[in-house]
Amino acid sequence: MSDELEALLLERAALTLEELAAGCCVEVEWVVARVQAEVLHDKPPPDPALWSFSGRDLLRLRRIRALERDFDANPELAALVADLVEELDRLRVRLSRAGLAAD
Repeated sequence: MSDELEALLLERAALTLEELAAGCCVEVEWVVARVQAEVLHDKPPPDPALWSFSGRDLLRLRRIRALERDFDANPELAALVADLVEELDRLRVRLSRAGLAAD
């Protein structure tokens, strides 16, 4: 199953902190640290029990985890790269909808 399809299927479902951590194969503390550093959410509620995540959050966190692991990137750098990749994806979709080829 592709990441995009998985995100689409999960988009309507709200994931808990524990489910998100399990989906990324990381400890809950790892996710908490990324959320508190605003790598995943800009202004999360102070209580982690109130946090809720989408399928897109799952994909973003998986990408960040892979960047940290594969390139020994710190969380902020991994988040920046994830931002750039997500922006490229959005621009490619816009080009495709406009009937222009994305090279």
